[in-house]
Amino acid sequence: MTGQRSVALVTLGCSRNEVDSEELAGRLAAEGWHLVDDAGEADVAVVNTCGFVEQAKKDSIDTLLEAHGLKEQGRTRAVVAVGCLAERYGRQLAEQLPEADAVLGFDSYHDMSGHLRAVLDGQAPAAHLPRDRRALLPMAPVARQAGSTGVVVPGHQRGDEADVGAGRPASGPRVVRARLDGRPWAPLKIASGCDRRCSFCAIPMFRGSYLSRPPAEVLAEAAWLAERGVKELFLVSENTTSYGKDLGDLRLLDRLLPEVAAVEGIERVRVSYLQPAEVRSELLDVMAGTPGIAPYFDLSFQHASGPVLRRMRRFGDREAFLALLEQVRHRVPEAGVRTNVIVGFPGETEQDLAELTAFLEQARLDVVGVFGYSDEDGTEAEQLPGKVPAEEVAARVAEVGGLVEQLTAERAEERCGQLVEVLVEELDEDGRAVGRAGQQGPDVDGTTALAGAPASVGTVVTARVVASEGVDLVAEPLGTEEDRR
Repeated sequence: MTGQRSVALVTLGCSRNEVDSEELAGRLAAEGWHLVDDAGEADVAVVNTCGFVEQAKKDSIDTLLEAHGLKEQGRTRAVVAVGCLAERYGRQLAEQLPEADAVLGFDSYHDMSGHLRAVLDGQAPAAHLPRDRRALLPMAPVARQAGSTGVVVPGHQRGDEADVGAGRPASGPRVVRARLDGRPWAPLKIASGCDRRCSFCAIPMFRGSYLSRPPAEVLAEAAWLAERGVKELFLVSENTTSYGKDLGDLRLLDRLLPEVAAVEGIERVRVSYLQPAEVRSELLDVMAGTPGIAPYFDLSFQHASGPVLRRMRRFGDREAFLALLEQVRHRVPEAGVRTNVIVGFPGETEQDLAELTAFLEQARLDVVGVFGYSDEDGTEAEQLPGKVPAEEVAARVAEVGGLVEQLTAERAEERCGQLVEVLVEELDEDGRAVGRAGQQGPDVDGTTALAGAPASVGTVVTARVVASEGVDLVAEPLGTEEDRR
């Protein structure tokens, strides 16, 4: 590898960012870069940052500083910031963090190799100048596919590109991606951006308007991932229930899901981020009735008080959300359901908080992420009156978080006796197989440990839940080889 420059990609934030990092890895590998896992062993450390909430921003800056420290210890010669924090703050981030040798926005992704070579040659490109990316695409969703030429959308392929990428499926578009881990599951981006205007959320400003990936592109990448040993696909976007709106077909997801589930080698398809206000009964029918679709419903409730939700520029209330959960469980009694909630939103009263806790007690959710409200630059909520003092926000987070910990542990205990399908992801230090049941999403939704006979990573095992510990489950595999695939 004499003379070959090396790069390490360090990814922070959500699964959508993981897809973006693997796209960058595919582009760089195609341009002759050597991909390494350890940033300390790379010429360039590229940090794919998260810019969603305050803690994520701090984590991103800390990681950039840690990567800068490697320049004094090892072979690392440059540290480059990309991703949401870089896109959102650009030049401001560069001025406040001189430890980063370059701050590159999304528009730099298609020539990342050229930019990194320039950085190593001492000719770093000018820091990214942020802009509202919603203005880059036509306002009318159906005009976006034709009008998006030249607009860089991370995680999307470009049909007019030259031959680039880490491989090509048997048919369909070229895949611009390289795997950065050996996990038996992988995120697969089906859309980017968002057209909703939630008052607390800055994502549309730096991710742009909603843009669906064409089905052929999604299926080609699904097949490519399956060829590389992926057993579970985790479909990701900012709002999955809007898929197809810009392609002129709001029911396109209903047809895409069975096609993705039918890709050879794929055992399970998991759907993320369902917007409650956009969930249709036909979509629930498809998710419930299609073999291979995980019994998993990621519903973004955010709160349960009607007045708070209106100030958030969202729809629904406790009654409507409980009715939606009833529809889900009518179709899939064993469904796993996760959500996130925000407490301490401007104007949130004790009555509003009581409405939220009453909903959580009735909803029997499997996982709930509890977040304290904080102002986000440029959002409507930043200007709203009735701000809850920071110490009170923290107290409410502790209160709701404690309730959630109890309720989700009880929900896991309710699963004792149920049959589950477990994708084995690793073997623990005792050689026991550990993975996730269909009801458990990646990273933060708990795990299932298999008692008894060992199973290899990447197999799907039918097992019966025998115990729980918090949100984690213990299950015993059924006895026949047919129960492992």
